[in-house]
Amino acid sequence: MTAENTYSIPAESVTCEQAIKRSRFIAVLGRVKGREEAQRFIAETKTRWPGADHYCWAFVAGNPAQTVDIGMSDDGEPQGTAGRPMLNVLQHSGIGEIAAVVVRFFGGTKLGTGGLVRAYAGTVRKALDRLPLQEFVPCLTLDLIVPFADEDSFRRLIDEKGFTLENIRYAQKVEMTVKLPVDEVEVFSREATDRSCGRVKIVDPESSGPACCIS
Repeated sequence: MTAENTYSIPAESVTCEQAIKRSRFIAVLGRVKGREEAQRFIAETKTRWPGADHYCWAFVAGNPAQTVDIGMSDDGEPQGTAGRPMLNVLQHSGIGEIAAVVVRFFGGTKLGTGGLVRAYAGTVRKALDRLPLQEFVPCLTLDLIVPFADEDSFRRLIDEKGFTLENIRYAQKVEMTVKLPVDEVEVFSREATDRSCGRVKIVDPESSGPACCIS
């Protein structure tokens, strides 16, 4: 499997706060899968800290090697002093499916553009240092058509591999739907064919199959 397919994602959400010249900067990081989840995460964070002066945010809501699902906002701070520095930190982290919101309660002292950039980027970095991670591994589903005589053998094989038997149907033969990591498909298909002496039929998976996370 290539590096573009596997990457780290947040295992849970974290919150980190620091005070800079009497202003409170509160960073909230969490996992988001897609732009809609990112926007919900941002909205939920705003409800947790009502009355703040700014809710600046950035997200990389998919594969960190791609730029399709990214976004940012300065939310009233001078242009380029909040959202862009936050996004730069996220992109350099190599973590995917992540959103960051920095809530600011203004303390009365202006920080200047350079100070704002350091404050927003630095608060996100502090939160990243505390963020537990897990590995994302793309998976897909494979449909197997197995003779009844081989059902028990294939159930054992799937269990031994640690794959997921998502569905099983009984028709003229046994139809099994198995979820497994993309990089295991070729080896598993070969082993399944050998174990059944060619009696199993494997339906070619779609590249757009579902994904799963494996710690």
